[in-house]
Amino acid sequence: MVRRLPLLVLAAPVLLPALAGCTATSFSYISKTYVGLPSQVVTIGCKEPYEVYDNRQERRMLVVSNGLRELTGCNLNDLRIDPDPAASRVGRFRTAARAYLDETVREECAITGETDFDALKSEFAYSCSAPVEKRGTKVPRLPGRRPGLLSQ
Repeated sequence: MVRRLPLLVLAAPVLLPALAGCTATSFSYISKTYVGLPSQVVTIGCKEPYEVYDNRQERRMLVVSNGLRELTGCNLNDLRIDPDPAASRVGRFRTAARAYLDETVREECAITGETDFDALKSEFAYSCSAPVEKRGTKVPRLPGRRPGLLSQ
């Protein structure tokens, strides 16, 4: 008789590292702060895409990367690891946050704080001289990702 291991036991080596950086507190905070906000995509360097969730009312943005991209860096097409020492993870996330503000016509805004949640998520607080827009105000947007839709 063949004995099968439960699926959870087989999936544990994959799931545990992914969940290790995600505490209940950070998950709760991220869910509360960014729930319902659409993602926007900003690219830096060698076309590295980062998803940005911008809570304009609280002047905070969540920058999210892709695990494979973080592991391989700009060498994703070559599937080899040869990271540029000058392009640290922290530096790339900061560059993505700055690029996002610039591309959404908020060049005068300054990044005032940073919180790393895990290797794939960082939050940036920012301040602007302009007042916070009222809810429903049309603002410049970048194209977002739409999973499942193929571009033609």
